[in-house]
Amino acid sequence: MRRALILVALLAGCSSKDDASATTRATGRADEGRVLELFVGTASKPPTEAAAAAFEQRTGAKLELHFGGSGKMLSDMKLAERGDVYFPGSSDYMEKAKAEGLVVPGTETRIVYLIPAINVQRGNPHHIRGLEDLAQTGLRVGIARPDTVCVGLYGVELLERAKLADKVKPNIVTNAESCEKTAQLISLGSVDAVLGWEVFEHWDPEHIETVYLPKDQVTRIGYVPAAVGAKAREPALAKEFIAFLASDEGKAIFKKWHYLTSEADARVYTTASTPVGGVYELPASWQQ
Repeated sequence: MRRALILVALLAGCSSKDDASATTRATGRADEGRVLELFVGTASKPPTEAAAAAFEQRTGAKLELHFGGSGKMLSDMKLAERGDVYFPGSSDYMEKAKAEGLVVPGTETRIVYLIPAINVQRGNPHHIRGLEDLAQTGLRVGIARPDTVCVGLYGVELLERAKLADKVKPNIVTNAESCEKTAQLISLGSVDAVLGWEVFEHWDPEHIETVYLPKDQVTRIGYVPAAVGAKAREPALAKEFIAFLASDEGKAIFKKWHYLTSEADARVYTTASTPVGGVYELPASWQQ
């Protein structure tokens, strides 16, 4: 009798496990309970949040998203000695991550492309048409911190290349700590213009308008890369998420937010010879 009861219990246990496995296969949520930690630059915050939610729904995994300036996110990941995915706002910080051995180089994937531009208040009340106009007397200009935020670095590069740094610098009244906070400077009316990304307009179309630069003034096409962290706790799941971002489904989420998902899309705003990505060294005069 006792042996019969044990056999029934064992069969019941196997049946329960089989049923659970069948349910997991049916729902596709094979990663239920697993946690993926990401350190993300805010240049891609709105669509990244949407993509993370879609991935969670599909897999059952939980995504912990840390957002901030790309430089700060790199420092935080280094100090924490963990991080499954590093997702900065530009190639500049990904190159630093690779140089410091903080990511697995072979896993780097380009997700979307960004074009530096001027962002102004909707209606462009100060009639800003180009970089030269940022030197207007009394104009309030904002940029992101160029030593820790990718879009700030691009802003400095634009001004230095156009030889307008000395003229515009006196009008710079604030340095924001992330791409998100840079866009908010316009949304809140704290400044008259920022050197930002063209996509900022689509974050808050009611308050932000983009002034595109002449093609020959765009110094570089930016791109947003993602890579698996060198000390990832879930490297396989991290690769899966990056693949999802680069998939047609992932790109559709970014397109919904008007991000440029191919180099060809970005070339519309630049010359044929404008470089893609790369690294720009911040001049000493801009160091904080």
